Amino acid sequence: MDFQVIGKVLPRKDGVAKVCGKEPFASDIVVPHMLYAVTLRSDHAHAEIIKIDTSEAEAMGAICITPAEVPDFTYNERTVSIPEKTYCDRKVLPRRARHVGEAIAAVAAETEELAFRAMQAIKVEYNILPSVLDPVDAMKPDAASLYDEILLGKQQLQVKNNVACERNIVIGDPEAGFAAADYIVERDYDLPRIYHHQMETKTVVCQPEANGGITVWATTQTIHNVRQLLGQIFELPLSKINVKKLSIGGSFGSSIQMNSMIPICVALALKAKCPVKLVSSREDDIHNHVKFPARIKLKVGVKKDAAIVAADMRVLVDIGAHQINSYPLLGCMSGWYASLYKWQDFRFDGTAVYTNKVPGCAMQGYGNPEVNFAVESHMDIIANECGFDPIELRLKNYVGIGDEFWGQGPTVKSIIKSCGVEEMLTVGAEKIAWSERGSFQAKTGRYRRGAGIARGFHTSGTGGPKPGEVIDYSSATIKINEDGTVDILSPVMDLGGGTGEATVKVVAELLKVPYDRVELAIVDTRTTGYDVNTHATRGVYCGCGAALHVAKQVRTKLLEYAARILEEDPDDLELSYEPEEKRTIIHVKGFKQKQISIGEVAKLAQIYSWGTIAVSDSYRQKNCPPCFVAHFIEVEVDTWTGIVKVPRAILLADSGTPINPDMLEGQLIGSLSRGLGYAAYESTENDLETGKLLCGGFITDNKIPTSCEMPLMNNIEVYFAHTYEPTGPFGAKGIGEAALNSVAAAYANAIYNAIGIRFYHTPITPERIMQALEGGVVVEN
Repeated sequence: MDFQVIGKVLPRKDGVAKVCGKEPFASDIVVPHMLYAVTLRSDHAHAEIIKIDTSEAEAMGAICITPAEVPDFTYNERTVSIPEKTYCDRKVLPRRARHVGEAIAAVAAETEELAFRAMQAIKVEYNILPSVLDPVDAMKPDAASLYDEILLGKQQLQVKNNVACERNIVIGDPEAGFAAADYIVERDYDLPRIYHHQMETKTVVCQPEANGGITVWATTQTIHNVRQLLGQIFELPLSKINVKKLSIGGSFGSSIQMNSMIPICVALALKAKCPVKLVSSREDDIHNHVKFPARIKLKVGVKKDAAIVAADMRVLVDIGAHQINSYPLLGCMSGWYASLYKWQDFRFDGTAVYTNKVPGCAMQGYGNPEVNFAVESHMDIIANECGFDPIELRLKNYVGIGDEFWGQGPTVKSIIKSCGVEEMLTVGAEKIAWSERGSFQAKTGRYRRGAGIARGFHTSGTGGPKPGEVIDYSSATIKINEDGTVDILSPVMDLGGGTGEATVKVVAELLKVPYDRVELAIVDTRTTGYDVNTHATRGVYCGCGAALHVAKQVRTKLLEYAARILEEDPDDLELSYEPEEKRTIIHVKGFKQKQISIGEVAKLAQIYSWGTIAVSDSYRQKNCPPCFVAHFIEVEVDTWTGIVKVPRAILLADSGTPINPDMLEGQLIGSLSRGLGYAAYESTENDLETGKLLCGGFITDNKIPTSCEMPLMNNIEVYFAHTYEPTGPFGAKGIGEAALNSVAAAYANAIYNAIGIRFYHTPITPERIMQALEGGVVVEN
């Protein structure tokens, strides 16, 4: 399809400002008479707070808050799910610390130095409690309990054996399916806790207003949910709370929730009656959130013709000290599992358990990389043990066009209408020379190469024909100015992947306006309608879908006004862009001589007092199409050191129409790096005696890949499948989280192809490889 701006590589709207350091982030906000705040954090994994003495800090001139001085309100930081499916256990400041690094008090002072000295002067009396740091041990009857009761919606819920929540799903008759299978393959997988490592730590600035309200600048993926939660916690009318939309320096899911610093800063500002700024250090941030770990037991039954007939997945998730989004996580994990392959009869049992660790939250895939590692490793094992080709096994059983897709678990279902799986697997196999990879038995010498395949997907948003447990809609306002330029007001956060540029392109394409004459306005919660969140790879599909919905109404209004002026029927008019004159015109179909520019229409509408050509509306996508990916990764294993290099990678994506092809490529390449980190290096572990992080909270001791661990750019090949999503804006789907999900499994499968050893526990470090090579077994811990 021939587009004017869709699919074209154009300058980023925020590019110059970011390169020149002019783009404001939350940490750049400075307000007159502002105080600087820091938090006091617990040194203990589990302790009751008996007394907090702030007298010395206050004598220094600091403003202090303790649990006794903040609202005693129980909430969940993440408000994406419907209330009756939201588990709440969080306080602004707790009376019991439940993990090392949990904020228990805060101070604000005229300088950061004074604030830190005041914080260090606070004296805390603790009653140290027994801690639980392993999820299996946490469920034992004699284990220390983190909570007696929590809230589910507004109802009190007893917590038994530290089980935060469960989710059990059975489709068909799995036992009958296994009885009919010719082969049954069972394995256990263990995926670790890892830190998000986003570039920007958390910042919040709160300014009390003369009307009793507040203005907030914060690091967040959702300005409207922050506003609503602050209204509930502090009993403020929403009309008196304004949250500003700012750029965000990456997030990877760490700010889907209203992070815990925001209400702390608001409480300080309200007490101080002046603006307060709270910026987390990297050490504070690493004690605030991690990716959910998972222990997965997977059992699959297969027929001799390679048809899968049954599956059983048991998942145990250590969620840490608080529920941020564990119940919807289990639902999503069931969906990632249910929608990869046609299991026919299957079971999913998911359990989330409290421990005295940093809380888990969404991170790049929201349970999908964990499930994908297990399933895609399992598919490779089935192929090797049962004599099938790994690609043919996948092609025979994948969920594709016409099949049911669980976008966010069992309550969010839709039918797949676009799918590039077959194209990607066929093209990828050809590019990597799959048939020539050989078996590990034939490979000798110090350096051994192997090739691995894994495929995956992610949902584009959380919509379905019927609304499920997840809230999902977006809003937009579009206005045609009197000179023919266009303003877009969108609450959708751009996390760096180009959602803002995509929004501009979608509107420009529909209205036939040049890209450089459409701008995203600076907005906040007062100037925009509601958007649930930038998560679930929904930015382009849902956010741009809302913009397209509104742009169509703007076009209708524009044509109606032009019809009055031209004395024609609106249905007989169309929009065209005249590149020579650099203007957009409205003309009679097939007769361009009778025309008027859109700027002239907007100006005449003003002169005649018809009104501004603007529309504001909300829109819910009624689908959540999967964006498919496939990864073909080549590794080289040094059998003397256990060091693994990645000489080559083929990254294939089906995101429908690529709106920003350069940024789509960037997402895939960047996610290759993050996926390799998940597979080979990253693990944010705790000391099982003290509960402290083994890295001490320092990223220097929490390795992630650098450019040195990546293949050379000439050896990374990106391929876009040729698909068109009929429900997406101009045929587009998402890509964000999908780009990461199958990297780790492809890496592990490639290592098996190189040395014949299967790893079930990530990260696959050189030490683990050497232990396996020397001992003949895989050391799991």
